[in-house]
Amino acid sequence: MSKIEKAKGWKHSKPGLWLSIGTSAFGAISIVKDVRHAREDNDTLKLINALVGAAALVTGTALLVRELKRLGDDDVLLG
Repeated sequence: MSKIEKAKGWKHSKPGLWLSIGTSAFGAISIVKDVRHAREDNDTLKLINALVGAAALVTGTALLVRELKRLGDDDVLLG
């Protein structure tokens, strides 16, 4: 297996999924800041943009959690 194939497989491993979820948490901090600034500026378009970004972040995180659960189904200790 080449290094590229290993790297692609790592993305769908448990550590890779946890790293992606952690990265999403940092994205949430940015979205909160965007919402706060949009409210301060009373800018509806910026607020909508931040809320759409939040929806995408939630959806992406839900997909990562689902994939993590699928990987966990093979683990006898996880039940």
